[in-house]
Amino acid sequence: MASNTSVSGKQDLKKDETMMKRSRSDSPEPSCVSMKSDKSMDHLITFSHGVCSNDQRPQKKKSTKNQLDSIFKELEHKVITLIKNELKRFRKLLSTDYPACSETEGEDDEALYSVREGALKITLHVLKSMNHTDLAKTLQNKLDPVSEYQETLKSKLGERCKRINEGISQHGSSTLLNEIYTELYITEGWSGDVNNEHEVRQIETASRRPETQETPIKCNDLFKDKSIRTVLTKGVAGIGKTVSVQKFILDWAEGKANQDVTFMFPLPFRELNLMKQENLSLTKLLHHFFPEMRQLQLLNCDTYKAMFIFDGLDECRLPLNFQSNERLCDVTESASMDVLLTNLIKGNLLPSALLWITSRPGAVNQIPPECVGLVTEIRGFNDPQKEEYFSKRITDQSLANKIITHMKSSRSLYIMCHIPVFCWISATVLERMLGEAESGEIPKTLTQMFTHFLIFQIKHTDQKYHQQCDLDSQQTRESILALGKLAFQQLEKGKLIFYEEDLRECGIDVREASVYSGVCTQIFRVEFGLHLEKVFSFVHLSVQEFLAALYAFLIFINKDLTENQTTDLFSLFSKSNMSDFLRSAVDKALQSENGHLDLFLRFLMGLSLESNQTLLRGLMPQTGSSSHSKQETVEYVKEKIRENPSPEKTINLFHCLNELNDHSLVQEVQHYLNSTGNSRLSGTRLSPAQWSALVFVLLNSEQELEEFHLRKYEPSEECLLRLLPVIKASKKAILRNCNLTDQSCAVLSSVLSSGSSNLRELNLSYNQLQDSGVKLLSAGLENPHCTLEMLLMCCCNITGAGCAALASALRSNPSSRLTEIYLYGNKTEESGVKLLSELLKDPQFKLEKLHIETC
Repeated sequence: MASNTSVSGKQDLKKDETMMKRSRSDSPEPSCVSMKSDKSMDHLITFSHGVCSNDQRPQKKKSTKNQLDSIFKELEHKVITLIKNELKRFRKLLSTDYPACSETEGEDDEALYSVREGALKITLHVLKSMNHTDLAKTLQNKLDPVSEYQETLKSKLGERCKRINEGISQHGSSTLLNEIYTELYITEGWSGDVNNEHEVRQIETASRRPETQETPIKCNDLFKDKSIRTVLTKGVAGIGKTVSVQKFILDWAEGKANQDVTFMFPLPFRELNLMKQENLSLTKLLHHFFPEMRQLQLLNCDTYKAMFIFDGLDECRLPLNFQSNERLCDVTESASMDVLLTNLIKGNLLPSALLWITSRPGAVNQIPPECVGLVTEIRGFNDPQKEEYFSKRITDQSLANKIITHMKSSRSLYIMCHIPVFCWISATVLERMLGEAESGEIPKTLTQMFTHFLIFQIKHTDQKYHQQCDLDSQQTRESILALGKLAFQQLEKGKLIFYEEDLRECGIDVREASVYSGVCTQIFRVEFGLHLEKVFSFVHLSVQEFLAALYAFLIFINKDLTENQTTDLFSLFSKSNMSDFLRSAVDKALQSENGHLDLFLRFLMGLSLESNQTLLRGLMPQTGSSSHSKQETVEYVKEKIRENPSPEKTINLFHCLNELNDHSLVQEVQHYLNSTGNSRLSGTRLSPAQWSALVFVLLNSEQELEEFHLRKYEPSEECLLRLLPVIKASKKAILRNCNLTDQSCAVLSSVLSSGSSNLRELNLSYNQLQDSGVKLLSAGLENPHCTLEMLLMCCCNITGAGCAALASALRSNPSSRLTEIYLYGNKTEESGVKLLSELLKDPQFKLEKLHIETC
């Protein structure tokens, strides 16, 4: 005889405890005043009317009142005398012939110091309310000279940070940051893994991750938890790390946020690199970058809170040898830049100072985890923020809406819009094309977008140079080829930031760097650091990869390789024809474990199309041939898809087909998706390439990723295995009654263990999983990466042994997010129910609902 038991919620299991607490108020009122109790209400009324029987309490109250009057009369006299004395002192300080800080306050005891501090605050407040702000500032500076330095620093940083150059380095073409700034989506937490995948891959993965699984945090709240000394913020190139730092500093300088911080010292790694040979103290380092602080000889971080901001850890060219660098605790002691930084980060130097470090994902492991209090990730723009950006960037709202609609029509372009820089590039192109300032086909692929962007930047050269540039000019061709060579060579080295020696290596005359920046003012930037040293960069990694692909393409078709390079990428140029050249590029991209050549390959494929070459005909050489059989390349890419590489590599190959304007594989499977009902693939034998196409389409479908139903396609283990990447990317996977066995649980366990899985709900009911399947699945449930919140395994032939495996897995993973388990229709036995019910009662686990059947 089976009895059904539904145990729901930890509160239900603590009914007695709840009854004991029922008299407490749930409202924010003090619990001693309970409006739910009639008795306490009567008592409250009696007390307020003062009905106290015929005792002597009224006389006692009158005596107490007289005593208080006497005390407060004397208190008033003393407070007024004290304030008068302090006001006399302040007046003396404000007289023109009285030197600042001439009074020695070192002998004051702590109590008197606090009183004087309070009197000063009151005086300053009243002076400001009387519109004597200058007088208040003078008084504050005389009593506390540090505030004068703080105001000077705020003024300097505020002036530097108030404007933003979107992709432009020249002065005079900037926008006020506060007018255009769009809040970025920043999340707390980090798995600890270092992700070395191509950053576009990471963006595509992140775009499928539900925001509900993240803990969002505002930029100005990074140091809200006062126990945190160091925050490490990671984010892919161009995602908005540096702009976030700029806005953070601006808000502090303008008095809008983090006013408990006395001094902020932004020290970008790209500028610290220029001092890597220097030997100096921390004090001298600050005086070098912030000369206005020189009069403040020592920085007492116990009295004044200082914050150091190190932007761009990935650009650091210092060894950061945390293990073997000598210990340094004195801010006046000289040491190498590497020793200074490692000791500051470890907390040996200025242990009370706050540190904010930003980095691309691949470099975060340079900082030991024990030195970091909080790790956050800038995810860029979420979908509403993308629309907000275009609406702010484009003043014509009708045009802004057109741009948003167009970007949404191309899933690959819309995903890239997570990156703020790509939003800017798209807005630059589409504002002109949709605004009818330019004619031509509206870009639908990455290559088309970047080609138009390059053309526009050449045509609209910064007016500072008063140049008429066009694609046909020799100077333009030479500049683009020089920049392309720099992009190509540095891409292979993995560099985004360049210094003068890097330019010289590529044959660029540093004295003429401004000319390159002038021809392509919004592509190649020359920036001046805090101390006017030059730093060079492309506006984004994707721009660098596009120019690298353009260089490779132009050099190959013109056979214009003058150098005998032996690097891996340069071996591409040894091929005899375009088809072999492109096939070789495909092979090299697939050989890359982390996908660092993914975007380079997409651009190369796109540039091989005649339609894109026509746009760039001015840059095309007069000799050489770019003609080749597009179909040969398409078939080679399809062949590689049939070989079934990893899902990430397969997806990039489909993006390559898209750049080649070939959608045949996707169209082959599209009619299966357009049909209705279940088992759409029943009786159909899809080829490996068609399965991959189906995965690609489903991964780009927001609807399918919200809730995936396996039965729509085919209720089989083969279909499950083929569509596993889709299940991994989905929030909810309904695999109910799909003829699955314990073998399916092994692959699903790998999904649960993945740090990039989005799965929140898994329904495996009505499959013959048995205890062996539960044990295999449990390996995923006990993994800290598992994010599953609801698990359904009804009627799966599970016994008490399966329940024991499930309970053991959850006990070994205290961070488990599982809140609901459904096990109806199984022979779970009382022992199994008991083990799982104990988890329900244990407050350290999140489990709230257990629906089970005892047999």
